[in-house]
Order: sequence, then structure tokens, then C-alpha cells
Amino acid sequence: MTTRRTVRIAMNGVTGRMGYRQHLVRSILAIREQGGVDLGDGTAIWPEPVLLGRREHALREIAERHGLPAESVSTDLDAVLGDDSVDIYFDSQITAAREEALTKAIAAGKHLYTEKPTAGDLQGALRLARLANEAGIKTGVVQDKLFLPGLLKLRRLVEGGFFGRILSVRGEFGYWVFEGDWQAAQRPSWNYRTEDGGGIVRDMFPHWEYVLHGLFGRVESVQALAVTHIPERWDEQGKPYQATADDAAYGIFELAGGTVAQINSSWAVRVNRDELVEFQVDGTEGSAVAGLRTCRVQHRSATPKPVWNPDIPATEVFREQWQEVPDNGEFDNGFKAQWELFLRHVVADEPYDKDLLAGARGVQVGELGLRSSAEGRRLPVPELSL
Repeated sequence: MTTRRTVRIAMNGVTGRMGYRQHLVRSILAIREQGGVDLGDGTAIWPEPVLLGRREHALREIAERHGLPAESVSTDLDAVLGDDSVDIYFDSQITAAREEALTKAIAAGKHLYTEKPTAGDLQGALRLARLANEAGIKTGVVQDKLFLPGLLKLRRLVEGGFFGRILSVRGEFGYWVFEGDWQAAQRPSWNYRTEDGGGIVRDMFPHWEYVLHGLFGRVESVQALAVTHIPERWDEQGKPYQATADDAAYGIFELAGGTVAQINSSWAVRVNRDELVEFQVDGTEGSAVAGLRTCRVQHRSATPKPVWNPDIPATEVFREQWQEVPDNGEFDNGFKAQWELFLRHVVADEPYDKDLLAGARGVQVGELGLRSSAEGRRLPVPELSL
């Protein structure tokens, strides 16, 4: 017979798109539906969410929809953090509100799991990491893209030595976010206001830091150009506003070991790819193109001999010259998979390295990316420590 180990999680920001869909429904509630996280010793971790936010009516509607008790809803952050039965504080609020809430949670002795960026600047991100370390608190920062099927296949290739010496990584991410005048925007308006913590560099460079660090090596330098292609947008009420934050960024990252990564990020690009994000990795022994779910390879022994001749039409279908990497297993939702690892870390003290210091590295690369763009030069990325 399985014994339940209940872990109460204060979830702040579940009325937002990411907090609701990925973290509450597809992670915490999905874990409950499967019976918890099995520790293999007759114990299952049973997550119990406490829905936290500013809009009580929206929180109560979510609780009703998913059969959660009325007492699992609160608009009082301090009261929830003061509740000794709450074990973990999770934050998916807007970036500008995150650092203050995380600081309060640390002071209350709660373990932390949070979206990124963890703070508005590197100083704040490091301060949080050091405070949590001094308090003996376990922390986790969302690194969902490392758990995508396409990147899990890519990791398999890297660890298996498929590429030989990895030369370069080319990434393309983005899609057209509607301006909001005649079609509603797919992203909230605060994303496009610097004063509210918006901007694609602040949002996406932390992602690229952990993807590059986790798969290929530490980022040692960054050179970026951040731009605002669409200067005027319309908010959720249909009112025009000036976009003060960057909506596209073009970055070059030098990695430990000599690999060069070039990643374009844009909310002002129309998609001509198989997936919304794709990474091409080229090595001396082979290449791969990985997206959210798929991964294709071309080995050195099977590389065709292209011939440049602009005077005749191309006779080769280049995409057909690549081989699909098989799934060889089932892939769970990436957010859920990481939640399970963090819960095991909290309850069973299993190893976990995606902590607030790792989150600070992402903030650092984003901050240096913006500075690089402003100054027009390549900048080194110093190693961080507590």
C-alpha cells in the first residue's frame, strides 16, 4: 500500500497563461491524476496546490473548475507564507513582481520553485541565491526547454559522441505576435514595456543560457543586437501604447571549448520552419536539427556533395537527405517532468542543479546581452558563485 507524503505548494500567478496551463493543469494536477510522484519505497509525493493571486474571483473559478477546495484559494501572500503547512512557494507572476515575493518566501523559510528571470537584474538574482543558500532552502528555476523531446534526443546525440567536435549551434526562435489592433495579441502587453520587465532579451536569453550550458558548454561571451521592430501595439483593452522593450534580438554566444552559438529570437517574424524553435548543431562527424519534438541527423558518412551553381534550379531536396531520430521511449510534458524532479529533491533530497544560482546565470546573460547591444561590443560572461 502506497503512503502519501503531502506537499503543499503556494502557486502565485496561476491566472496567467503559463502558470495555469503548464504549471497547474499540465504539471501539478497531472501529477495528482497519476497518483503522485512515486519514490519507489512505498511513498508517493502528493502535491496540494494553494492558488494565490490578486483576482479572487478568477482563482475561485479555477478551483471550482478543477475540484479544489475553497480554502485552497488566497489573495494574501503574507498569510500564505506564514502558514506552516505550506512547504513550497512557486512564482509565475510578471517579472517585476517576482524578486520581492521570492525574498518574502525565503524569509518565511519556504522552498522555492520559480519561473525566470528570477529578478530584474543580476544583483537581485545573486542576492536571492545567496539568501536562500544561507537559509538552507532548496530552490529550483524552470528550465523547461531541456525537457522537450527534440532537445532530449539532441542530448542523447551529444552524450553518445555523434557530433565529434561540435563546431557551431544555430538557433531560430519566434513567431509573429499580433500588434493587437485588428487581432488580439498572443502575448500580454507588459512583455513590450521595459518598465514592466518586458523585452525578448530578458525573456529568452535566460532560456538560451541554460540550453547552451546544459547541452554544449558554459557561455563565455555574448554579443547581441536588440531592436524594437514594432514600436506601437494595442493592449488588452484595445488601447494603443508605445512598445518600449525589444521585440527581437540577434545574439552570438561563445561557449567553453570553442563552440560558437548564433541564436535569433523574434516576436516579429513569420514562421518558415517546421517548429517554432529549431537548433542546428554542426560537428566534425555529423549534424542535427532539433525542434520542440523532432530531431533529424546527417552523419559525415552520409553527407551529400552539394555543388553551387546559381545558373540552374536546385535538383536536390535537401530536407530529404536527413534521417529522423526515433523517439525510443515516451516523453512527458517538460514542465511536469521538471516539477517531479524538484519535488523529489525537496522530499527525498535527490540531486538537483537547476537552482537560483543557475537562474542568476540566465539573468546575467540577459543583462549582458542588453549591455552588448547598447555598447555595440562583445562582452565576457564571468563565472558566478555564491
